[in-house]
Amino acid sequence: MNHVERFRAVMNFQPVDRLPRWEWAMWWDETIRRWHQEGLPVALKHSQVFDISRHFGLDPYQQFWFSTTDPTIEATQHHVEGIVSNMDDYLRVRPQLFPNHDAAIAGMADWAERQRRGEAVVWCTLEGFFWFPRTLMGFDKLMLAFYDQPELLHAINSDLLAFNLGLLDKILRVCVPTFMTLAEDMSYNHGPMISKATFELFVAPYYRQLVPRLLERGVMPFVDTDGDVTLLVPWLAELGVDGVLPLERQAGVDGMRLRERYPRLRMVGHFDKMTMNRGEAAMRAEFERLLPLMKKGGFIPSVDHQTPPGVSLEEYRVYLRLLREYMNVGHP
Repeated sequence: MNHVERFRAVMNFQPVDRLPRWEWAMWWDETIRRWHQEGLPVALKHSQVFDISRHFGLDPYQQFWFSTTDPTIEATQHHVEGIVSNMDDYLRVRPQLFPNHDAAIAGMADWAERQRRGEAVVWCTLEGFFWFPRTLMGFDKLMLAFYDQPELLHAINSDLLAFNLGLLDKILRVCVPTFMTLAEDMSYNHGPMISKATFELFVAPYYRQLVPRLLERGVMPFVDTDGDVTLLVPWLAELGVDGVLPLERQAGVDGMRLRERYPRLRMVGHFDKMTMNRGEAAMRAEFERLLPLMKKGGFIPSVDHQTPPGVSLEEYRVYLRLLREYMNVGHP
């Protein structure tokens, strides 16, 4: 099987020759800088995720993140955090939002061909309907706005929906990505940051217009949210989203519990990154914890966020050796 076939088979609960060897999130720039001092070729820069993956013998992917604030495929939203307090602010900054991504989309053509040949999974990310208002307003102002400025939040998300749908039309003409993430980060270590009622009023209506467009083209929809996603999973399932990542262990996520409750949930991540500088025995114990979940399908183990800079290159190579060993368990 090639890499793309393997990814699709696992995510569809079908037999595979082995599980994908993945690092789903790019490495921290601090991590790569440390590894340059420890033997990683300096020509491999932090942003060269595809090339770093190949260097380490991982199954490569190419992510295209379509920012709401910058005409690149980088997640460059941080320079606008908290600049909106009311509708006047939003209308003032709106002309600087929703950039043209035509050049980045045209550049996907080569990756579409690589995906067709099974050489790389193409993954696209759109910013979601909790993420983007929080970026513009900051957390505190957003929480208050759910109560006293609902019209502002609906204006922001209506514009975001139109932007994302327009992007999707253009993307799909060039390349049908294997999967797509909606960046949300709407959970923390005790569950969702908003109630189900708030989610239904301010977030779900926009998912109901976007997700069917993905499903009709065979694109797997995932939501990317840190923290404990457990309570959020059924809310997303009602909208047709049956994939989540990164399943952060430090937030208390239990992948086997999720699998028992939601047998067809697609999951990526869940390997506790905090074990990676504790030695081989700790990392092996973590793989053993995940082994029952690996055998059930619909799950790709990977570091549950980015590999932190506290992990040495030698420790990471131990992790990779164990990853190759455990990914060979296959799938019944």
